[in-house]
Amino acid sequence: MKKVIFALGFAAFISTAINAQEKTVMVGGAAMYPSKNIVQNAVNSKDHTTLVAAVKAAGLVETLQGAGPFTVFAPTNAAFDKLPKGTVETLVKPENKSTLTSILTYHVVPGRISSADLVKMIKQNGGTFSAKTVEGDEITFMQKGNNIFLKDAKGNKSKVTIKDVNQSNGVIHVIDTVVMPNS
Repeated sequence: MKKVIFALGFAAFISTAINAQEKTVMVGGAAMYPSKNIVQNAVNSKDHTTLVAAVKAAGLVETLQGAGPFTVFAPTNAAFDKLPKGTVETLVKPENKSTLTSILTYHVVPGRISSADLVKMIKQNGGTFSAKTVEGDEITFMQKGNNIFLKDAKGNKSKVTIKDVNQSNGVIHVIDTVVMPNS
């Protein structure tokens, strides 16, 4: 019995030591570990409970736990709160799964794109850079001062508030407004 307790204690110590060595970013009151995948980290953020619920309702958990890499522009709960009253409750209903999936996959760009990469591409392209999302529509990026903004297909803008939250299967950039595809 003592060997089992020692082994469990040692394993917890090693896990804590490894996690302590990782360069984490705090999001929603929780450390985001680069060794964990997008879903494993996102479920711990108090600022992303609406996004996590929407990802579950859309059936995208398995996808976002996959190898990727993905660049996710993750709206906060406050970003979802900006939507008209009742929008989120309507979107998470089973009959609206395809619409919800389109909106969520519009927040994902294939590949691992850091904020430095975005700034470089914005500068190389004369002040804006467009990328095709997993949903299929393009999203446009621009920079104002030290801030990176997204402009959706409908002309709405969102600001990156926390950048470069590295994950084992990609990177998350936290945004302050939900962006919408054309459809």
